[in-house]
Amino acid sequence: MTVDTGTTGVILAGGLSRRLGRDKAVEPVGGQPMISRVMARLSEVSDETVVVVNEAGRAAALPIPESARVVVDAYPGKGSLGGIFTGLSAADGWAFVVSCDMPFLNTGLMAYMSSLRDGCDVVAPVVGGRPEPTHALYSKACLPHVRQRLEADELKITGFFEEVRVRRVSEEELDRFDPQRLSLFNVNTQDDLDRARRLAAREL
Repeated sequence: MTVDTGTTGVILAGGLSRRLGRDKAVEPVGGQPMISRVMARLSEVSDETVVVVNEAGRAAALPIPESARVVVDAYPGKGSLGGIFTGLSAADGWAFVVSCDMPFLNTGLMAYMSSLRDGCDVVAPVVGGRPEPTHALYSKACLPHVRQRLEADELKITGFFEEVRVRRVSEEELDRFDPQRLSLFNVNTQDDLDRARRLAAREL
């Protein structure tokens, strides 16, 4: 689906899946590889998709369509912050960044978040007082601040939030679209994967 949102969808797919013990991006959820499910939902609120991988060879193991761009992490080994920098650098404008292990993205919530970006540099849900930085929108204005943190090896994603304008999406706003907050659920363990499959089966 092609839309005109001024947003690039960025999927972070460079993780090593240490806790699961195998590549979670290709694990089936709801009848398709998890990353394909993430890509399909993200594409509904973005103009293009960029997939960030930790090395060029990894892309060959992923079901990435020709319509998506693959970029290699500019700061390998620096976690999600490095992936966010790489994906945002590749974006034409705003980047909606999500992880490849979030199989229940809510398109209504993402569209709402996109509508809030005027006058700010980051739009992120906040749950229990903590932002969700791998389900967030970032403007190009964030790049110098993120680069500075990466080069100082300060890898906490939200560390630079104090230096930019952040629109925090409250739990009340989140619950309007996703009262179960499944959009923020990510798969790390076998138990998580089993739960994801059970939830996806109910959608069928």
